[in-house]
Amino acid sequence: MNEKAAKCADQMPRSRRCEINDLFRDFSRNAAEGVGSAFAFIAAITVVIIWAAAGPVFHFSDAWQLIINTGTTIVTFLMVFLIQNTQNRDAKAVQLKLDELIRALEGARNKLVDLENHSDGDLKKLEEEFERLHKRSRETDTHVAKAES
Repeated sequence: MNEKAAKCADQMPRSRRCEINDLFRDFSRNAAEGVGSAFAFIAAITVVIIWAAAGPVFHFSDAWQLIINTGTTIVTFLMVFLIQNTQNRDAKAVQLKLDELIRALEGARNKLVDLENHSDGDLKKLEEEFERLHKRSRETDTHVAKAES
């Protein structure tokens, strides 16, 4: 939990900001479920078909084109924030689950728990270490397979 969320959770009378964050979280979760549904996709296709069919009526005018361009731009702009909020929440949940697994496994390196806070250089070194381990593992597997043959 980040500092802002912890502060919101610790306040007895919840601040207006915490309430707004909660409302946005609930709204974005519900919106993500709704717009990710087959019904929403069918509705979007229907809107495009109706718009295209109206083209001859409006003589394919600039105003006719502006309607779909403006509508899709507004929807895309708003969806960026909803999607980002949902992805941030999901990534944090996955990160916490992985942290718990690392913490619970004996022999696991607990320094891996907060990797998201390390520098890019640290992550690159760790990635190279895992690549070496993977290469050694592959070589060992190859030797074992040859010995079994």
